Amino acid sequence: MSDKHLPLTHFTEDEQMLQEAAADFSRTVIQPLVHPMEENAKLDPELIRQFFEMGLMGIEIPEAYGGGGGTFMMSILAIEQISKVDASVGVFMDVQNTLVNNAFLRWGSEAVKEKFLPQLAAEKVGAYALSEAGSGSDAFALKCLAREDGDAYVLNGAKLWITNAMEADIFLVFANVDPQAGYKGITAFIVERGMDGFSVSKKENKLGIRASSTCEILLEDVRVPKSQILGEVGKGYKVAIETLNEGRIGIGAQMLGIAQASLDAAIAYTKERKQFGKSVADFQGVQFQLARMATELETARLLVYQCARLKDAGQPFLKEAAMAKLYSAEVAERLSSMAVDLFGGYGYVKEYPVEKYYRDAKIGKIYEGTSNMQLQTIAKLILK
Repeated sequence: MSDKHLPLTHFTEDEQMLQEAAADFSRTVIQPLVHPMEENAKLDPELIRQFFEMGLMGIEIPEAYGGGGGTFMMSILAIEQISKVDASVGVFMDVQNTLVNNAFLRWGSEAVKEKFLPQLAAEKVGAYALSEAGSGSDAFALKCLAREDGDAYVLNGAKLWITNAMEADIFLVFANVDPQAGYKGITAFIVERGMDGFSVSKKENKLGIRASSTCEILLEDVRVPKSQILGEVGKGYKVAIETLNEGRIGIGAQMLGIAQASLDAAIAYTKERKQFGKSVADFQGVQFQLARMATELETARLLVYQCARLKDAGQPFLKEAAMAKLYSAEVAERLSSMAVDLFGGYGYVKEYPVEKYYRDAKIGKIYEGTSNMQLQTIAKLILK
């Protein structure tokens, strides 16, 4: 099946070129590394270097800061293509582009941008540290505290489920400077690996996206200069909410990649597999399943792409992002499950790729806002 799912007139030349480059990079460079990275539960360090060389870690960062100066849509197209080969690698670049870079671009002062954006574009991985053991969907119940001390704040607490924590050098950490003020005390701090009192702790042993690092981080009297506050003191909740809206579109793109890979594998296998004297794909019951899979995938793709276009156009996209994340995660889970069914016994063994697609898809309904949280957001907005 072609990588060009929509007529080329829907894409700019730059978008088309990046989509094709990401697809080629995935097939030639990432594909041979998928199995060893999965087995080792770790990204290949050389691959990380190549991501920066390809410009895939700073797609929207302006050229003045060393980035590609691209669109949000370009990031989404690249994430989709990368995730089609390995969703672990897809979320690695997704967090960098749709969460970390976007937060710096929107909320960073000029001094912050000048210091950190060139690093993020060229060599340093970023991580987004909001979740804690007791604050998942209730994100603003966080216990990480920041105490003012002269020209700095001193951070204490722990963060859980932090994607890219093993590889990252720059962490966007949310802590409360005034617990009495509730969520209005939450502030976004830029914490760098190597700061005294900062450490990366337990690495989770996960069901899927196993090569993507997910870790706890510990902050023990970490002194962060006031110059490394992102946005304003007490406005971290706004930074978190609005950045996650964009991040959900990125997760939607990751789910598209998994769903497309599942459909492609199912089509190829059912054409090849013979039963009762003919290809499994010749049976009408199988054809109907494949047709439904293809229809659901295209519906999800249109939702995700529309969100990216709205974001690039500066239009509201909160409801659409929630819908896209909700639906694409459901579609990835259904299509990967159906691919396992169509492969039969072979779908259940690691020699074939579909069991990995099935495991990788499950996270889509959990991180960057559970499906129930997306439903709550959608319901709230349509009932206004």
